[in-house]
Amino acid sequence: MSTHIVWDWNGTLLHDMAAVVASSNAAFATLGMAPITLEQYRELYTFPIPKFYELLLGREPSRDEWTVLDAAFQDRYQELSDACGLTEGAAGLLAGWRAAGRSQSLLSMHEHHRLVPQVRARGIEEHFVRVDGRVGESYGTGKRDYLKRHLERLGQDPARTVVIGDAADDAAAAHWMGARAVLYTGGSHTREKLAGLGAPVVDSLAEAVELVLADEV
Repeated sequence: MSTHIVWDWNGTLLHDMAAVVASSNAAFATLGMAPITLEQYRELYTFPIPKFYELLLGREPSRDEWTVLDAAFQDRYQELSDACGLTEGAAGLLAGWRAAGRSQSLLSMHEHHRLVPQVRARGIEEHFVRVDGRVGESYGTGKRDYLKRHLERLGQDPARTVVIGDAADDAAAAHWMGARAVLYTGGSHTREKLAGLGAPVVDSLAEAVELVLADEV
């Protein structure tokens, strides 16, 4: 059996960090917080996301504050994300993997009802055997349980699975499930933050796919 790839969306397949930072700053403004730069975002970003806000606020946001923060982020991101393109080389890599008779899927913590139209609009939905986004509450939500359900629905063996993503949460979910991870430096984390997570770190999605192929046994 060949390896199955589970792709992340935001910051991995979708080149959207400028929109993410602008949307985060829109959320921060609701609490009177100062805006941050892309570099600051990548240095501080962590999961679960309320912990990220805690680093900037000096305290964990209340549930009411979180509701306001999340709504402001989602509204602004919805406005900005349509202009975001795929990461360099992503479309060709997805098409090539599928053309070779290999399987791949997409799992994101972006809301499912927003995720699917974004994937479809970029003409890549057909390359995935399954597309799953977050359903329900976002407060404190991590990727681990979502990955478990995603692989169960696919009937996919974690030992034959690689998660390609840009965040610590991708690595943690993969390791918890007994899958492998490859981490991409073009998204939410700096290379330095990714380097200590026990997964290979790459600077392009093409390198990530090359690693997956090289590790097949």
